[in-house]
Amino acid sequence: MSWGSELWDQFDNLEKHTQWGIEYLEKYTKFVKERSEIETNYAKQIRNLSKKYQPKKNSREEEESKYTFCRAFLTTLNELNDYAGQHEVIAENLTSQIVSELSRYLQELKSERKSHFHDGRKAQQHIESSWKQLESSKKRFERDCKEADRAQQYFEKMDADINVTKADVEKRSSHKARQQAQMRHQMASDSKSDYSAYLQKFNQEQNEHYFTIIPNIFQKLQDMEEKRIERIGVCMTTFADVDRQVLPIVGKCLDGMTKAAESIEPKTDSKQVVESYKSGFEPPGDVEFEDYGQAMKRTASETSLSREGKEKPAGKSKGKLWPFIKNKNKLSLKLITLNSHVRNLIEGSGPEDFSHLPPEQRRKKLQAKLDELNKDIQKEMDQRDALTKMKDVYVKNPQMGDPASVDPRLSEISQTIEKLQFEVQKFEGWLAEVEERMPSKSDTQRRSLYETQNNTAVSNNCAQDRESPDGSYTEEQNSETQVKANIAPNPTSTTPEFDDEFDDEETLPTIGTCKALYPFEGHNEGTIAVAEGELLFVIEEDKGDGWTRVRRNEDEEGYVPTSYVEVYLETNAKDS
Repeated sequence: MSWGSELWDQFDNLEKHTQWGIEYLEKYTKFVKERSEIETNYAKQIRNLSKKYQPKKNSREEEESKYTFCRAFLTTLNELNDYAGQHEVIAENLTSQIVSELSRYLQELKSERKSHFHDGRKAQQHIESSWKQLESSKKRFERDCKEADRAQQYFEKMDADINVTKADVEKRSSHKARQQAQMRHQMASDSKSDYSAYLQKFNQEQNEHYFTIIPNIFQKLQDMEEKRIERIGVCMTTFADVDRQVLPIVGKCLDGMTKAAESIEPKTDSKQVVESYKSGFEPPGDVEFEDYGQAMKRTASETSLSREGKEKPAGKSKGKLWPFIKNKNKLSLKLITLNSHVRNLIEGSGPEDFSHLPPEQRRKKLQAKLDELNKDIQKEMDQRDALTKMKDVYVKNPQMGDPASVDPRLSEISQTIEKLQFEVQKFEGWLAEVEERMPSKSDTQRRSLYETQNNTAVSNNCAQDRESPDGSYTEEQNSETQVKANIAPNPTSTTPEFDDEFDDEETLPTIGTCKALYPFEGHNEGTIAVAEGELLFVIEEDKGDGWTRVRRNEDEEGYVPTSYVEVYLETNAKDS
């Protein structure tokens, strides 16, 4: 249906309708623009969220990377960052493909509409002007006809009136009246001709106006409006396609998140916890039964002077279990040391040989350091080989370069390799030392020692079941203690846990005194026998392995179970 034929008389309504159509297009453009801003802000917030939860650049990041769920979360954050990028693409495409295009189209549309309605108003003014001319000629024709009719009537009246006086006849002769009537009739005839001509012209212009000019203008307006509607439809399709175009990439991002979630392995993470925190120490053994009733059988033989037969004071049994420490000051010291070790583990600080770490963790750190050094050596050797080949080429082809120019770099690399090899030897020595002290390598010896001590205690019917009458000495024996007990002929050469090597030739100073609470036979090498109530000098306090180093005189010193003695450290020693 054509606006020109159906809406020929709706010029004003069409003007309002097309103006509303332009406003609607502006409204849709504004909608897409706001949607683009939402996508931009959403992408920004998603990126900020991803950045906020990214692991910080510190030692903790290395710890987190060991666990599958941490790696999965990091992958999710990275995929989320890419996901945000797709929303930025949506915003950019909405702006470039819709908002910008519609803004330009709106300017063209407004200009086109203005031109069409300008032509319509011009045609309307022309037909109205023609109508006015027709109305004017019509009125003039009507007026002339009336004037001619009155002149004719007057002539006829003058000619037929017998009562007219002579003076009147002279004054108004019938001849003059006849001429006047004829003139009026001529004027009326001329007006009729003009009116007829204007009428014919108007009808022709009106026909052209309503059947040619206005239909053409309205048809252009109709085409303009249909193009506007079609353009909105295309933009709405683009609006959906902009989202659809990024769906494959968004799907890949989501697939990446799903794959990351599926890569989480609880068993692997549990195993990693063991790898990260395993100390390498052995757990404490069973607490042996202490037969306090055996003392009643010995009351009849009070003359016995053997240390095994002496009754142990029951009031001094503390019932302490590993890893708690009897002395409160020692407990605080242990906690401080433990906190320091944990802090060193987290911050990555500590001695070069990682002696602040438990044996298993120290072995891993040393092995990792060795691997790193070996990689550096291999890298330097590769560079040396490449420079050597280059030098050979220069020797054979002097025009390509001076062979002597390579020598400084070769010398520098050789020095670097020597330094690295020295570091490797140093760390290999520490690693060998740790592996020798690992519990797994001395487990059989340790258990043999425990069984020997326990069997001796049971055969003597004393409360010395596990070198402790109150069950308090169940602290774990480390590898250094085992070396001290079974191998070292001189206890001063032993190496307690987390301590440096002793100097055999140096006499250790006295740091306090102790009183033996129970008799200890000291059958094993490195230990010293004490009697109940005996006073001794303390030269090394318990380092966490359950043994205290004491001295009786300049020639007699060794280790006794910490739970068998009551230690009185000097003030300076405590403060240190």
